[in-house]
Amino acid sequence: MTVGQTLDDILRAYQALPPEEQKAIVERAQTLAGKKAALPNPGPQTMAYFSEADETFYGGSAGGGKTFLICLLALNEHEHSLILRRIGKNLKGVKRELQGLLGTRDGFNEQSGTWRHDRGVIDLGHCEHEGNKEDYQGIAHDLKAFDEITQFTETQYTYIIGWNRSANPKQRCRVLATGNPPSTAEGQWVIKRWGAWLDPTHPNPAQPGELRWFTTIDGDDTEVDQDYLGPKGEKPRSRTFIASVLEDNPDLAESGYASTIEAMPEPYRTMLREGRFDIGAQDDLWQVIPSDWIRQAQGRWKPDGFRGLKMTAVAVDVAQGGPDKSSFSSRYGTWFAPLVRKKGTETPDGPSIGAEVFKIRRDGSVVIVDLGGGYGGDAKRFLTDNGVSVAGFNGAHGSTARTVDKALGFLNKRAEAIWRFREALDPGQEGGSPLALPPDPLLVADLVSYRWKPVGAGNIQIESKEEIRKRIGRSPDDGDATIMCWAEGEKQAIRKMHEAALGGRLPQVKVGYAKQKVGRR
Repeated sequence: MTVGQTLDDILRAYQALPPEEQKAIVERAQTLAGKKAALPNPGPQTMAYFSEADETFYGGSAGGGKTFLICLLALNEHEHSLILRRIGKNLKGVKRELQGLLGTRDGFNEQSGTWRHDRGVIDLGHCEHEGNKEDYQGIAHDLKAFDEITQFTETQYTYIIGWNRSANPKQRCRVLATGNPPSTAEGQWVIKRWGAWLDPTHPNPAQPGELRWFTTIDGDDTEVDQDYLGPKGEKPRSRTFIASVLEDNPDLAESGYASTIEAMPEPYRTMLREGRFDIGAQDDLWQVIPSDWIRQAQGRWKPDGFRGLKMTAVAVDVAQGGPDKSSFSSRYGTWFAPLVRKKGTETPDGPSIGAEVFKIRRDGSVVIVDLGGGYGGDAKRFLTDNGVSVAGFNGAHGSTARTVDKALGFLNKRAEAIWRFREALDPGQEGGSPLALPPDPLLVADLVSYRWKPVGAGNIQIESKEEIRKRIGRSPDDGDATIMCWAEGEKQAIRKMHEAALGGRLPQVKVGYAKQKVGRR
């Protein structure tokens, strides 16, 4: 290596060599490696192996040697490793990879899932259910590795990596996540966490392998400068993403695996062959709101889309204390403002909720407060006592409404509200959908999380919040606030306008984007 050469320069020079010379270099390196189980393949796999990031996401296309990289790091570089798959039976591939690298199953305890080797110990585990994350509480590993990260929930990931540490001051600690683009809506959180690399709308995109630093500020994952120090002296952790492609894994590439990928239906073929994170995941059969409709609504959004409009409604999904957040959604006609989120500990009572509403509310707009679970009562009373027009929303109440085609009814108000939002997003309606949603990955993840089923005499039932929380590891607070802001805010805006102008008579009109055009000061 000469002065001024970078790792990329060396890799380009290596790739320009004839195949026989490349093979000779690899064989020589393996001889020099001594007790190393093997070496990473040249290219992105080597870049990920030597990355200095505290958290590395390696992946993209299928066949890039993701499991191999995890096992290689565990055997070569770490003393105490944890390798996780979401489903326990899917650890078979990890076991085969470890056996291939070690040449034996000696040292493996099938009952405990522990694999002892010359350098240290590897624990194999799974997180099939959300609560399984607690099985790893307090257990230190200098390598925490998640194979197929998009199958895990965000809370499982962030909880388990809390014990990425070592008692050996000379031992490096790191987190490695591998995976393909998310094939289900539940994996969208990964795009947000590595948004600088994966989200095409990110304001400050990062290059593959580039390090960025993050910490938690007021409960939010926040990008900061490398030299940032928190109030207690805490330092940020670095993060990166390195894309892999099938060609980075020569043995598998030569096996004809590419033909298998090419035979897959879209969008899986493009997602897995090219490692595309900007292509929509496959919707669940019972998903209420199609992902593509949400993306189209975000495509209609412009930062100044509220100009010339009066605020129509503000909606609050209340969290008074606890781990959830209070979400505030507001809209001007059919243009939705970026969501405001506050930790539950920051909104413990009615006055604190009211204070946030006063910051957001404009034009005397109606305020909708979620009363489900009994959390919003204090906020409703406080706002009402202070002269604010407030509507309480209780999703458990019955509904006599029907879908726009009159084919189905609704089990309750919650089902009606969520389905009405679906109908408003439908691009097939006359004139298309007018809704404009902010480009917010967390909002997308919430809106695609709703599932439905027909019950009784042709009624729509939506999966409960508790069931959604079990499935995705969090409550869809942002989605609920946005849906209330549309469904209930529409009714209240009409009622308020005509109580003032027509003595309470409600006309058959829709308060939308065009209807709200007024001059703003």
